[in-house]
Amino acid sequence: MNLNQVLQARLQQRQDQSLYRQRMITEGPQQPMLRSQGRDYLCFTSNDYLGLANHPQVIAALQAAAKTYGVGSGASHLVCGHSAVHAQLEQALAKLTGRSRAVLFSSGYMANVGLLGALLEATDGVFEDRLNHASLIDGGLLSGARLQRYRHNDVADLQQRLQKSQARHKLVATDSVFSMDGDIAPLGQLAQVCQAEDAWLMLDDAHGLGVLGVHGGGAALQAGLDQQQAPIYMGTLGKALGCYGAFVAGSDTLVEAMVQFARSYIYTTAIPPAVAAASLAAVNLLHEESWRQAHLQQLIQRFRDTAQTMDLPLMDSHTAIQPLLLGDASRALQVSEALKNMGILVTAIRPPTVPANSARLRITLTAAHSASQVEQLLAALAKLQHQGLLAS
Repeated sequence: MNLNQVLQARLQQRQDQSLYRQRMITEGPQQPMLRSQGRDYLCFTSNDYLGLANHPQVIAALQAAAKTYGVGSGASHLVCGHSAVHAQLEQALAKLTGRSRAVLFSSGYMANVGLLGALLEATDGVFEDRLNHASLIDGGLLSGARLQRYRHNDVADLQQRLQKSQARHKLVATDSVFSMDGDIAPLGQLAQVCQAEDAWLMLDDAHGLGVLGVHGGGAALQAGLDQQQAPIYMGTLGKALGCYGAFVAGSDTLVEAMVQFARSYIYTTAIPPAVAAASLAAVNLLHEESWRQAHLQQLIQRFRDTAQTMDLPLMDSHTAIQPLLLGDASRALQVSEALKNMGILVTAIRPPTVPANSARLRITLTAAHSASQVEQLLAALAKLQHQGLLAS
């Protein structure tokens, strides 16, 4: 069989299992009313948790920096791509997260792969929550260290694995907010176990930065974990901050090690200075418009209270990610399509992104949504429930 025949068979299998994915083409900015193919939809599927992706100050900062620096950064950070605004953003992110220093990466995936590869070798061990993001799993595999995956949020299982391990160095990596379930890792307990078992704790705070902690400083601050208790912190700029890129924060020594050893930092072009300037403006807005976090929390509580009254299949999440567990992939697709026909976008999440038989609707709320828009979503879900498409 030639290459196309082999790939076509694999693609057909995905379609037969209701696991085929398709890209949606949007025609405007990220905002609650999202335009696609000439139609406006009420969107509950974006990770723009604070509604900053289309904020006038963020746009203005990007435009002004583009006039100063041009578009492309021209090279990697270690050649000539590290501008003054990149340096300013790193300083602001370190201050925001309560860490000594931060270093920018071009994406969260590159940050996780580069970080774990820089810190671990074949004689080491990396211990990861079973529901960690794919980038953390891939980073662990690519590092060459022995990867073990402990049961989701099961601190006792993790401790047993750490105690049995003969690894030279042990690193525990976890999402702080799990991207598909929306629940928060038991960070305080994880830190205690890591301290007791001489392990390093790494937090992937992609879905916590901006919405958790004082001024959006993240899950580590919310859990009261300082730099010694949670020495390795990764955050992204493309979700609550509404921009693009990622960073690793921690001690000066940790960050300098990233600069010297992280291949995905050393051998890639720096993000455009204008994007860094936009991210810096977004960080400043966390302080200037703190009402956004409060409004988002109000919407989350409003949605959960009504959904529980309706007996919808809510998962245990008190974050902006509010999944409805449906189980069957084809059923999740059917409900998602029914909502789309009603003018509402909610993504059906299916394996392999989530475990088998755990397909769900991944509803995401943002500070840009209004209470009436959340009520519109709930009314649509009630209608589908009445029709028997969305059983409790």
